[in-house]
Amino acid sequence: MITDILVENYINVILIRTLRFMDKPVLIFGAGGIGIAAYEIFRSQDIIIYGFLDDRKDLIGKEIDDIQVLGSMDDDGYLKFIGNKCEAFVASDDNKERKSIIAMLKDRRKVMPVNAIHKNSSIAPSAIISYGIFIDDGVIIGANSKIGNHCIIHSGAIIENETTIADLVQIGAGVTIGAGVKIEKEVFIGTGSIVVPGISIGKNARIGAGSVVIEDISNNVTVFGNPAKPVSI
Repeated sequence: MITDILVENYINVILIRTLRFMDKPVLIFGAGGIGIAAYEIFRSQDIIIYGFLDDRKDLIGKEIDDIQVLGSMDDDGYLKFIGNKCEAFVASDDNKERKSIIAMLKDRRKVMPVNAIHKNSSIAPSAIISYGIFIDDGVIIGANSKIGNHCIIHSGAIIENETTIADLVQIGAGVTIGAGVKIEKEVFIGTGSIVVPGISIGKNARIGAGSVVIEDISNNVTVFGNPAKPVSI
């Protein structure tokens, strides 16, 4: 079953979604592509960046633009500030690493990551999104859609009305997801794919780039093509 979306405090969800009222700097976990994109999103909204954390030793001490990679992702010297003096955003697109960082933040700092949402995205007022989400330039999320925790939605993706997306789902650039689609946890949908209305996609399914999904996909299945069919990996 699709996991329940956090809706019990709608006002707080709206504040976190828009980021317009964030009064603390943000510490970004990951200095790769999503980390840099998140940095640009925060900067465009006048949100202060505390710095980056990254486990690649060759990056530590270097600067991205004028923001330093301060240390590794489990460096207590910086983690201690999260929740008190700064917020956290998780910028890894590797779900195993992403889950590990999120668990660490919950266990050691008792916090959930904030969202990075591009100012040029369009989110219907009736849509509900949760925590730790990355939404890039030009994304459209339709009425009454629900987006779970820690999802990554790349530029130009369209999520139509009444769609339900569970936690840790990744949606590639230019993807179109039709109305009423249900997507379980940790699904990956490749760039430019189309999912027709009413489809259900099972947990850990993977959809190859450019595919057209016209029938339900079971758990742990990889599909590719037009129409999308199961493939061996």
